[in-house]
Amino acid sequence: MAEDTIVGNKAKRRRVNQNQEELERSRNCPYLDTINRPVLDFDFENLCSVSLSKINVYACLVCGKYFQGRGIGTHAYVHSVATDHHVFLNLNTLKFYCLPDNYEIIDSSLDDITHVLKPTFTSQDIAAFDKTSKLCRAYDDFTYFPGIVGLNNIKANDYCNVVLQAFSHVPKHQRDLQETICFTCVSPRNVTSSCSMFKKNEITEQSDALNFLSWFLNSLHTALNGTKKNSTIVSKTFRGSMKLFSRKVIPINKSIDEKLQLMLKEEYKETCEESQFLYLTLDLPPQPLFKDEMRENIIPQVPIYSLLAKFNGVTEKEYKTYKDSHMKRFEITTLPTYLILYIKRFTKN
Repeated sequence: MAEDTIVGNKAKRRRVNQNQEELERSRNCPYLDTINRPVLDFDFENLCSVSLSKINVYACLVCGKYFQGRGIGTHAYVHSVATDHHVFLNLNTLKFYCLPDNYEIIDSSLDDITHVLKPTFTSQDIAAFDKTSKLCRAYDDFTYFPGIVGLNNIKANDYCNVVLQAFSHVPKHQRDLQETICFTCVSPRNVTSSCSMFKKNEITEQSDALNFLSWFLNSLHTALNGTKKNSTIVSKTFRGSMKLFSRKVIPINKSIDEKLQLMLKEEYKETCEESQFLYLTLDLPPQPLFKDEMRENIIPQVPIYSLLAKFNGVTEKEYKTYKDSHMKRFEITTLPTYLILYIKRFTKN
C-alpha cells in the first residue's frame, strides 16, 4: 500500500509539473512579436483559403489568411511550417495557439484582437456613438470617431452599403434599428446576402441606391408585420403623409369653346388624394449649356429650399405619359421624425 501511495504521489507531481510547464510556455510565447496587426481583417467570411471550409478555421496573425485545423497535416499546420508563421487564432473559440508546437497562448496583450474580431457594446455605448467627440486611433495610424462603419465593398454592393450605413446613424431609434436590421457583429457578406433578395441573389451587379432604399424600407416594414394601419419602427421613424393634387391637361390644339367645355367635365377637374411616403425625391433644374459669367462654374448652385418648393402645395409640374399629361402639385401634411431626401442627379438618355 505504501509503495502504491508513493507511485501515485510521484505521478501526481509529474502531472502538476507538466501542467506548470505548459502554463509557463503558454504565458511566455516567444512569437508574439511576429503578430502583424495592420493586416488583420475579420470582416470577411470565415473560410479556409485552401479548402474553403467553414469548420475549425484559424486566422494566421502574421499574414492575416485563414486556414483550417491545427493538427499535424492540416492546412494551418502546413502553413506554419512552410512560412515560419506561428501565432494563430481560432475564429470560433477566440483562443490563441502556437503552431506547429500546438499549445495555447495565454496573454492579456491579445485582448484587443479578440475585441476586433467580436466587439461588444453596451446600450450606453450605442447611445453615445453620435454624442462622443473623442477620436480613436486605428492600427494603420488613422484617427476616427467611434461608431458604426460601412460594409466592405465585396464587388458592386456600394449602393447597398450607403443605405445601410445611413440607417445605422439614426440617433433616436439607433438601437432598435440596429437590432432589427441585424447590425451586430456579423460578416458583411452575411448582411449583403440577406439583402440579396432585392436582386434575386445577384450581389455582384451594380444597382440604383434609390431602388434598394425603397425595397429595403418596404421589406423591413412588412417583415415586422407592418401594414398601412399597423405601424412599426420603420413607419414611426420615416413615414410621412402628403396631399396630391392632380388635374388632366387640356390639349392645346383645342379651340377656346372646346377647352371651356372640357373644363366642365369630371376628368379635367382637379382631384385630391392623401398619400404616404417614406422618402421624397427632389428634381434638379436642367444643366445649362453654357458657362456662367465667371466662365468657371458650369454647374449651378441650387439652394435646397428651392428644391423643396416642389412640396409647398403651390408649385405645379407637368407629368407626361404616352397618352396624356397631368399637372400635379404636392402638399406635405405630416412630416416624419427623420426625413429622407433623394436628389436625382443623374438621368438616363
